[in-house]
Amino acid sequence: MNYPEKKVIMAFQLYTKLARDGVSDVQAVQLYKADDDIRALLDTFSHQVDCVIILTSEQMCMVPRTRLSPFHVSNDWIKRQYLRSGATNGDIYLLYFSTIILLGSFYDTYQSQEPTRQFIRIDEWVHFIQERIDQLKAHDTEELKELEKEFSYNWSLIIEKWEDMNDIKETAKKQSGNTISRLSFIDTVKRFLVDQEVVQEIGNDEITLTEKAKTIIQRFFMEVEYNKGIFEFIYGFEREEEHASD
Repeated sequence: MNYPEKKVIMAFQLYTKLARDGVSDVQAVQLYKADDDIRALLDTFSHQVDCVIILTSEQMCMVPRTRLSPFHVSNDWIKRQYLRSGATNGDIYLLYFSTIILLGSFYDTYQSQEPTRQFIRIDEWVHFIQERIDQLKAHDTEELKELEKEFSYNWSLIIEKWEDMNDIKETAKKQSGNTISRLSFIDTVKRFLVDQEVVQEIGNDEITLTEKAKTIIQRFFMEVEYNKGIFEFIYGFEREEEHASD
C-alpha cells in the first residue's frame, strides 16, 4: 500500500522517538488513534524490530515482543546496572520470578483484566514470594525437573537463591560481605521496575502499577500464548488448595 510521503515522515519521526526513548506523549497517542495511515505505518515499523505499540491514556510506548528484538533488555545489562558484583543467572531468574509474583499479586486471578489491589507494601511482596517458594518446594526433585523443562524456568535455582539469602533485618549494623538480605534484593528489583516504568513508589514502602504496566499485563501477561502458562502454574496452587478445602 502506498502512503503519502508526509505521513511516512511523520510516522518515522514518531518511531524514531520511540526507538530512542521507548515512550512518546499524549499527542502521539491521539495521532495514532485518529490517523489510520500513521497507525499502520507505526505498527509496521515496530513489527520489523519485533516490538509492539501499546497505549495508555497519556503515553505511547514501544515494547519488545520477544528476546529477538534489538530493544530487549539483556540479562548482562541487568546484571551490570542493578545486581551486585558476581551476580549469576540465578539472580536474574529470581528477579524475573519476583516480578511475576508482584504483578500477579495485584490481580485476583491470573486471567483478570483489571487489578483488584491499588498498592502493595514491600514486606507483603516478600511474603508473597516466600509463599510461592514454599509451594515450589512442595514438589519433589524429579517433579521440579519436569516442570523446569515445561516452563523453561530453573525453579530449583530460584529456590536455592532465595533460601541462601540471609533474612536479616535491614537495621542490622553489620553484614558479611557476600550476604544479601531478601528485603535488600527486593529493593533492587523494585528499583529496576521503577526505572522501567512498571511500578511507581507512592510512599510508606508502598508501590502501585503504572498505566503502562496495566496495559502490558492485559495485553500479554494474561494471555497463555505469551506467558506460556507461567501465571496459571504459579497461581494454580491456590485453586488446587481452594478445591481441596471445598
